[in-house]
Amino acid sequence: MEFHTPALVVAILLLATMLMMRRRRGMPTRATVRRDHLDSVADWPPTSVRVMTVAERQSYELLRKALPGMMVLAQVPLSRFIRVPTRHSYSEWMQRVGSLSADLVLCDSGSKVLAVVDVRSAGETDRARKRHDRLARVLKQAGVKVYTWREDEVPSMAQLRALVGAELERQAGVVRAPTSAPTTSRPMPLIPVPEIEEVLAAGDLASYDASMEPVPSGFYADMEATPAARR
Repeated sequence: MEFHTPALVVAILLLATMLMMRRRRGMPTRATVRRDHLDSVADWPPTSVRVMTVAERQSYELLRKALPGMMVLAQVPLSRFIRVPTRHSYSEWMQRVGSLSADLVLCDSGSKVLAVVDVRSAGETDRARKRHDRLARVLKQAGVKVYTWREDEVPSMAQLRALVGAELERQAGVVRAPTSAPTTSRPMPLIPVPEIEEVLAAGDLASYDASMEPVPSGFYADMEATPAARR
């Protein structure tokens, strides 16, 4: 009886490999076992912080006053108002862009997104700049207008009205009431815009607490990338 030793050895090795792969598929990895033993609260003690930075809060208040017909929302994840096809991995899209948040979102009365305000840090890192650029690229493709300014250059109320007011109110269908004729009664005096800004700034400085500042949009992504970068 003739034996083909090389062919027999190859067949045995293939069979052993298949059995090993099947066994590994049924066995949890070390990382999986470790994750299963972690508790969402005990191992990551949660702490509540603010939703917006000082500059974002000032921008939020100014937008509400400058555009009274608009709905202003803060820190909205892109996955909340951007829909994408699912023919590719949705989790991959979430990791790249979907988990990022728009600083301020301007909507009509029906909550349709008309524009996004991106408040950029004066000292942002190259990694943060790329995230902001990626976010802006996605929003532009979706037909959402993006207005960008730096946190140390927040525009005034008059500038906001000139920059975004007419365009967004036209999209939202806001109709301004005609200016009424002067009356003999004395109107209630309004606080000048500079004074409003000073009050906001003073209030923010008085209540400032660095430990309460919001979590940056890409904070956890940077933490995940750090070990790989060190290798």
